[in-house]
Amino acid sequence: MNTRLTSLAMALSLSAGLGALVTGCSKQQAVGVAPPVTVGVALDDTVTTTRVKAALVGDESTKAYDIKVETRKGAVQLSGFVDNQIQVDRAIYLARGVEGVNAVENGMTLKEGTSTPGSKLDDSIITTRVKAVLLADPAIKSLEIAVVTRKGEVQLSGFVDSRAQIERALSLAQGVDGVNFVVNEMRVKK
Repeated sequence: MNTRLTSLAMALSLSAGLGALVTGCSKQQAVGVAPPVTVGVALDDTVTTTRVKAALVGDESTKAYDIKVETRKGAVQLSGFVDNQIQVDRAIYLARGVEGVNAVENGMTLKEGTSTPGSKLDDSIITTRVKAVLLADPAIKSLEIAVVTRKGEVQLSGFVDSRAQIERALSLAQGVDGVNFVVNEMRVKK
């Protein structure tokens, strides 16, 4: 794999992770909400996420850009829509082999049928609408939720603070025009 690409990906992920840490440091913890991770653990998770993404990009049998990677305290969540079970199994295998990974959760969904350019455009519009609705709701930490759409089926994934946030995000996504079905791959932070 191209080492410049790996270095760039790692630098971008670290920058994003550090920015999120600085932003989140001033917030107080609400009752019933998962405790925040330390700066060191969050940095470790960012590095782990980058390493898993690099492993997926470096493997020809996985379509790395179809797979979302989230990490919380060493637990890696893989989500998105993939072509076949071989890609699912290979992505899980690769993630488990990455230093810093202590668990892998499979939230990937198999694609059914083929998409047309029109349906891909419709899906990107739906994804944008869902992200906008989540972003507009102050009860949702929408930057912690990944949104992927395929043929009107929306998949929400990531680690959130509470079950109430999951329920709210699912409800908001279901109300977006064009959404046929919502798949929950979100997990409450531990």
